[in-house]
Amino acid sequence: MNFSGYNFIAGQRSALGDTLVYSVDAQTGERLPGAFHQATLAEVDNAVAAASSAFPSFRRMSAERRAQFLDAIADELDGLGEDFIALTCRETALPSARIVGERARTSGQMRLFAKVLRRGDFYGARIDRALPDRAPLPRPDLRQYRIGVGPVAVFGASNFPLAFSTAGGDTAAALAAGCPVVFKAHSGHMGTAEQVAQAVIRAAERSGMPAGVFSMIFGAGVGAALVTHPGIQAVGFTGSLKGGRALCDMAAARAQPIPVFAEMSSINPVLVLPQALAKRSAQLARQLCASVVQGCGQFCTNPGLVLGIRSPAFSAFVEQLAGCMAEQAPQTMLNAGTLHSYGQGLDKLLAHPGITRLSGLAQSGKQAQPQMFKADVSLLLEQDELLQEEVFGPCTVVVEVADHAELLAAVNALHGQLTATLLADEEDLATYGQLFEVLEVKVGRVLLNGYPTGVEVCDAMVHGGPYPATSDARGTSVGTLAIDRFLRPVCYQNLPDAWLPEALQDANPLGIQRLVNGTFSAAALD
Repeated sequence: MNFSGYNFIAGQRSALGDTLVYSVDAQTGERLPGAFHQATLAEVDNAVAAASSAFPSFRRMSAERRAQFLDAIADELDGLGEDFIALTCRETALPSARIVGERARTSGQMRLFAKVLRRGDFYGARIDRALPDRAPLPRPDLRQYRIGVGPVAVFGASNFPLAFSTAGGDTAAALAAGCPVVFKAHSGHMGTAEQVAQAVIRAAERSGMPAGVFSMIFGAGVGAALVTHPGIQAVGFTGSLKGGRALCDMAAARAQPIPVFAEMSSINPVLVLPQALAKRSAQLARQLCASVVQGCGQFCTNPGLVLGIRSPAFSAFVEQLAGCMAEQAPQTMLNAGTLHSYGQGLDKLLAHPGITRLSGLAQSGKQAQPQMFKADVSLLLEQDELLQEEVFGPCTVVVEVADHAELLAAVNALHGQLTATLLADEEDLATYGQLFEVLEVKVGRVLLNGYPTGVEVCDAMVHGGPYPATSDARGTSVGTLAIDRFLRPVCYQNLPDAWLPEALQDANPLGIQRLVNGTFSAAALD
């Protein structure tokens, strides 16, 4: 594939700077053909200015027209062919079947948000009609709906080059909300990002969108300029705790602070309960092992901590899990930086006197070795930060607790997580049901007898959680609720009907469900 390597700004290509960055083959480290121009500060400014210029018309555009735009993006993504799949595989070392599936997920996300726009619930329309005869004071006519917050900066993730990247969930949610996007391409798959950006631009042109509705910039040195630009009104980020926290601090220090919706760090505990162990220990060990090493452990929801109550059955389970982990082959990670970080995380675990390696060969070469450790429960109870840190890769840590009370104490000691999993039978639930009450304040998604590495894209999904899993536990980066992050409410008091947005007019021309005087209704007002 041929690449210009130029930035995408307001539908045009731009290369004002001389600094070049390169994409590499994740398997060999070989530099791939083509160079990419790091954006200059002027180009960052131009991209945000174009987004700000596009915002008034884009946010006022009908939901149907925005839905058509999202559908057009989905069609363009589906049309990216075998050459594109091969390129993404080279940049990420992910297998072609994974990329084909992720392409379908990415186009599916776009179509799902198009459905959200057509059904209209995202407006959150509320109407409290005037009560002129109310004593002692009359009530005015009050009507509320939601609009986009403004231009959004989105940062691409390394581990999902399509679904959490250029046209990924954050971009889809922001565009659905009526917010133009300035996207910062991830350095690990710039060629992939260029091809996807071209698809988005083609869709924008086909759909008659304003030129600044989508821009993309390259380079490692432009993130701060993007987040601190006064035209940016919100940020979407998926990545490390260090990176996400830095963006949060920058955004909070602005003259006008803005929200950063950052997905950052999670160890996704798995609680293995006694009756489940007694009935299907070997099966659970095999399934859990498969979840830990899936995709070389490079999932935000990778199960990095396993908790169980001391017993001969749990000891046997740990042996089975260690044996299964020992059978797993090393895998190539997304890029050299990810492999280096994985090695650093392993070194910290190996150096700690309270942690023992149960399975895994010494890390060497260009592939990640699956690893399993056992840690003393005191590290959790005493809030040792090492056991709370995500080791991004095919690694998990087992912690054995003494009894039910210590299990509750260990779970209470956990930081915020994306997920928590209970492997349990009916008898376990009767005994340990209190765990649900503890977990629901710790995590965004509680699983029973499943594994967290599958994240369904649908209305009910929550891919978020308390800090440090995310910077704002009130949202999600997967599922239709993700649109809420980029919307804000506006209230109209005593406006003539003709001046109200269609979502709030008496005739309800959009035919949407509205909360009218405390009751949901799709009917027109008398």
